[in-house]
Amino acid sequence: MKLTRLPKLGLVVLTLSATLLTDCKKPQTTSVLEITDDLVVGETPSFTKEGYPIIELPKGADTTQAYWKGVNLTPQAPILALSVSEEQKRFVLMDGYKMEPVLAEPQIQQPGAISFDGNGRMYVLELRSYMLTADSEGTLEPTSGISRWEDKDNDGVYETGGMFVDKLVFPRFVLPFGPDAVLTMESNQDVIYKFTDTDGDRKADKKEAFTDNFGRSGNVEHQQAFLYWGMDNWLYSTVNAFRIRWTPDGVIRETTGNNNGQWGVTHDDDGKMWFQGGASGIPSHFQYPIHLGDYDIKRGVGLEEGFDIPYGEPMYIADMQGGMAAVREQEGSLNRVTGAAGNDIYRGDRLPKNLYGQYFYGEPVARIVRQVNEVRKGGLSELQNVYQKEEAEFIRSTDPLFRPVDMTTAPDGSMYITDMYHGIIQEGQWTPKGSYLRAKIEQYQLDKVIGLGRIWRLSHEEIERNKTQPRMFNESSAELVKHLSHPNGWWRDKAQQLLVLRQDQSVVPVLEEIVRSSFKLEPRFHALWVLEGLGALNPKLVREMMADPHYRMRNMALYVSESLYKKGDKSFAADYIKMTNDESVEVKMRALMIAKLFEIPGILEAAKLTLAADASSGIELVAESIINPPETQYSYFGKIDPNHSDEEKVSIAQGQRIYKELCSQCHGAEGRGTPVGDGLMAPSFVDNPNLKGHSDYVVKTILRGLTGEIENKSYEGVIMVPMAENSDDWVASVASFIRFSFDNNASLVTTEDVAKVRKATASQKGAYQYAALKASVPVELKLDSDWKVTASHAVPVRKGGTGKAVGALTFEGWSTGVPQTPGMWFQIEFPEVISVSEIQFTSQGIRQGHWREGLPSIKTHPRQLIIETSKDGKKWTQVFSGEGSHSPNMIRLKESEGKFLRMRQMGRHEKGTWAMSEMKIFGKMKS
Repeated sequence: MKLTRLPKLGLVVLTLSATLLTDCKKPQTTSVLEITDDLVVGETPSFTKEGYPIIELPKGADTTQAYWKGVNLTPQAPILALSVSEEQKRFVLMDGYKMEPVLAEPQIQQPGAISFDGNGRMYVLELRSYMLTADSEGTLEPTSGISRWEDKDNDGVYETGGMFVDKLVFPRFVLPFGPDAVLTMESNQDVIYKFTDTDGDRKADKKEAFTDNFGRSGNVEHQQAFLYWGMDNWLYSTVNAFRIRWTPDGVIRETTGNNNGQWGVTHDDDGKMWFQGGASGIPSHFQYPIHLGDYDIKRGVGLEEGFDIPYGEPMYIADMQGGMAAVREQEGSLNRVTGAAGNDIYRGDRLPKNLYGQYFYGEPVARIVRQVNEVRKGGLSELQNVYQKEEAEFIRSTDPLFRPVDMTTAPDGSMYITDMYHGIIQEGQWTPKGSYLRAKIEQYQLDKVIGLGRIWRLSHEEIERNKTQPRMFNESSAELVKHLSHPNGWWRDKAQQLLVLRQDQSVVPVLEEIVRSSFKLEPRFHALWVLEGLGALNPKLVREMMADPHYRMRNMALYVSESLYKKGDKSFAADYIKMTNDESVEVKMRALMIAKLFEIPGILEAAKLTLAADASSGIELVAESIINPPETQYSYFGKIDPNHSDEEKVSIAQGQRIYKELCSQCHGAEGRGTPVGDGLMAPSFVDNPNLKGHSDYVVKTILRGLTGEIENKSYEGVIMVPMAENSDDWVASVASFIRFSFDNNASLVTTEDVAKVRKATASQKGAYQYAALKASVPVELKLDSDWKVTASHAVPVRKGGTGKAVGALTFEGWSTGVPQTPGMWFQIEFPEVISVSEIQFTSQGIRQGHWREGLPSIKTHPRQLIIETSKDGKKWTQVFSGEGSHSPNMIRLKESEGKFLRMRQMGRHEKGTWAMSEMKIFGKMKS
């Protein structure tokens, strides 16, 4: 390897000997290299006359750290879009299957999802602003929309239609909501709107607010998506840990567990919701009903070994955001799932029967659609890639522009695949200049492939599609009821929705008859939920179903009874306890979960008895959460601190919700980092010195992003993307939760802290490198034997006797031992002049009486505090004046230098002593 410096250009020319070249088995490949985190690739890399890339090194970079292997960055022939017919030839399908186009560009552009209304018209979510450039310019321009299409001649192609709602800012979803109406919302907004076509011109002309407090701001990949009508008549979305519901009296909402989903929601025949992860590359929630709360299931539990390995066709271009660690060598394809999108439980009737009830999702980075089989074991699910043993996938393509982002059971009984057919499938925060992926994008000109998109029908050569076109809007309620027995789940779902929206009570008797006498379970399930949605659910009927011979019906009866209990029929409490002794594991689990949710008396004893009789994995999961509940109210990962104010508790709870919805995909549910191959997707948060240090570290990381190695450890791609578009309150909540939880127990972060850091770092360009970030953050000055620590009073707070003031800087603690009065002081004399920027300490409350008496603890924080510095111990400069706060304290000081630091307590409290422990001082030594 030869490195030649060109002084005038400030560049380094890398020359490789022939023996270092790696062919990757592709004719165009010449030189090869691997970019480390210290290297920067220009917007348009230059090349020597021999064809070797010229790589710009940061100023002062050590060229000995530049190592190269396995990555080709020389210009290649651009990846060009194929015609629809040519792409069709590139699919690699299982025997007997075929892909047929039903709608494509130029009629539609960059589709992200589809949905059908009661008359079979297809609505297409067109994300026309997505990744038009490698810098994601124009993402939030109002150029996207929702189009509507019809197959008027019934030839299987949707030829008639156009834009139904236009000029939208990256809409999050489309949900048909009755005749000629849809629900949707825009990115960075908080309101769902209903758009209706009132004059029949096929364009929405009426806009009404449906509900608010629904959205979030930030990266468009991290916001809520897929508003989805569940079998239980509630509407679910990804990200949000709540569900909403239309009623004749308005929209209501309830809290749910955290689904950790990103792009895709669906349900199975038993009404269980399935959520699709994004960055995780796997389904995010599928083990238990999401509305019954959170249960501690470790990542990877329920996934067959090797589930995270994709088997896409060789791509050779290796355009993976995770760099070469994410690439299958020689083939240039993805070696571990990383960007899943869209999902569907296929419930149609015009594909082979062995597909019914199977879970499908897309992995657009791997260019695959995966078929997943669910196996129930002891009440829990195990997901299996149906074709893993064959090292294959259900649908593959040799076209690198195939981007499957959604799957949908269609009215014609087949399954539709939404193919964005796009060059870049990673949002711009992961494609910054200098990144590996950016170099690949420019190498193959992937940023030039925009404005396309195809919708495909997956069918089988031996089964004709159903050509009966839905006309539900033109049918009576009695006619809609008949569709509840249709073999295609789409017809059943849509008929149920429309019956609930109509609120026609005339069909109640026939619905009750279906529940009692239908030969198949599925019509009985839907009929029950229509009755529930009409407010006509009879408790007697529900109890009859609780005694049904089939465990699935008993389970469904439990499910639907929740509505009656919440409306005031508490008599079902006895049924819940009784059914914890059912012969079915599934029924017992749900009975326990419901009883836990509603805090039914006797649930603790019932859980113990159930666990003693049945130690299956599902029972153990639920029973243990009842018998040994988490020691926390708002954080599963950090113990509650009674000294936090109500405002601080709200902030931490908000931060926990955001963490579970967003951050946990990379950092793991327990904060230990999500495993990827032999490494982690992101650093562990548990007992993390950086997080326990100065709060500027975590705030700067969230606001401006972080990339590169940390303490000589590498992680998958960009460690933290910039999230400065979020509010100061949002950042403060996340930072507070992370610092307080995961055994960090650090002080909280305020919105004022975030605002100061935001202003101070406004000029930061791109994500921080770790070394630069560390250098910009105040460091903790460690306690040394040369420090002289004195105080007006000295009693170790945990010892109860006379002690030394230095205990305030250790876990032992320090206390005045007597109630607070003006004039108490605490002082540190340093061996040299320092600059102090911040002080942190905890002030633990003192319990009154026995804990069973329920008396509140006495707060021990300083009621009124003055902090001063001095160079000689005589002339003092005040750097802080104000009240101390409930533990933990984080006090930012005015800039001042001194050899002495003094704290004076000027308040008064008849019971509360002044106590401090685990004090941290942040600043710099000056000499």
